[in-house]
Amino acid sequence: MGLKVAKFGGSSVADVIQFKKVKSIVQTDPSRTVVVVSAPGKRYQTDTKLTDLLYLCQTHVEHNLPWDQLFQVVCDRFTAMALSLGLDSSHLDLEKEFEIIKSDLNGGAGADYIASRGEYLNALLMARFLDFEFVDAAGMILFDDRGHFLSEETDQALREKLKKSKGAVVPGFYGSMPGGRIKTFSRGGSDITGALVARALHADVYENWTDVHGFLVADPRIVKNPQPIDFITYQELRELSYMGASVLHEDAIFPVRETNIPINIRNTNDADHPGTTILADVPRDPEKIVTGIAGSKDFTVIALYKHRMNKDRGFVRRLFGILEDYDLGFEHLPTGIDTMSLVLSNERIGDRLPDIVTDIEKKLEPDNIEVNEDIALIATVGKGMSSRKGVSATLFTALAEADINIRLIDQGSSEMNIIVGVLNRDFEKAIRAIYEAFIGGRK
Repeated sequence: MGLKVAKFGGSSVADVIQFKKVKSIVQTDPSRTVVVVSAPGKRYQTDTKLTDLLYLCQTHVEHNLPWDQLFQVVCDRFTAMALSLGLDSSHLDLEKEFEIIKSDLNGGAGADYIASRGEYLNALLMARFLDFEFVDAAGMILFDDRGHFLSEETDQALREKLKKSKGAVVPGFYGSMPGGRIKTFSRGGSDITGALVARALHADVYENWTDVHGFLVADPRIVKNPQPIDFITYQELRELSYMGASVLHEDAIFPVRETNIPINIRNTNDADHPGTTILADVPRDPEKIVTGIAGSKDFTVIALYKHRMNKDRGFVRRLFGILEDYDLGFEHLPTGIDTMSLVLSNERIGDRLPDIVTDIEKKLEPDNIEVNEDIALIATVGKGMSSRKGVSATLFTALAEADINIRLIDQGSSEMNIIVGVLNRDFEKAIRAIYEAFIGGRK
């Protein structure tokens, strides 16, 4: 029968209706014996996520502001869900749990602790509703005393605790440090928890249930009715995620990739849809060249020209030293024999661009330097691109016919993607042009 680890995101566990969908999904397939849940997400567009309310509670505590009424909103939401699900104090003493959290908050519990309580309470609720065992992530997802994740120790702890369970619910997003102090992952960390559990148990599939059917070839806000992606490789996903395709938290890919566990992105609201499956390798349709198109706006390109740059030993090291001084990473670094273009995120640069340029001029002495702060990057990704002639020609022709000027070109050594830089104002038009050139005729 195999084993499936099923992670349900915030939108999938936002209210009673969603809880009942989760129960139906779990009961439909007996191999779904381990469930990982996020905190309740938004129930409607103007609603507030539980985690955001909890962070706000912490902020009020830190500034000595009244926070009881704010925390009561959190308590009331869980209490109402429990009542609607037919769970009373004989199943779960929520009032006791609320008092413990209040006491810990008054006692100076940190932001990680309070932020994690949405997942903790939701997992308690889900475990009782499914009649599964509640297994706390604290004590299983392990960090050292500096907050660094302990991979092997976590693997062992999860395996020992869960391998004999006939049904378990684990809260996502957090673990613990020595002494029991709660430590959270970054936002989207429940995806990571699910992947870690799947790896530890050598699951046959890691199911990630959300509110979409999986990945689409392009952003539906830009391209009307883009084609779905049925199968995608880890490597292609990495490229698309980096460029802004954000269905799955990027760090959740690696634990399961190491053990070649497939990831299946599914829609809780349409459980019969197969979604997108992520695999180590995917047989390719010879007619399919491009898997996906993704990108984002607001980058700065610092273009450097220096005669005989390739003979200037230490040039790149000095450039990277400047970035390190500003605690900056670079997005891309297209090069020529005498040229180098440094692509940086505007968000990370902030207001420091003049200082960065001054340091580059002083320490590298380029013959010429040009700066453009208005660049969008678009990646066209596909495993089949490297073996097909004319891919670049098709892409560049499509952009030229759409009257879009290409300001930057970068192709990785894997030849799995081609990245182009265009002006921010041309971003959406460029994606539509690329989609139409590669996908539009393949209906």
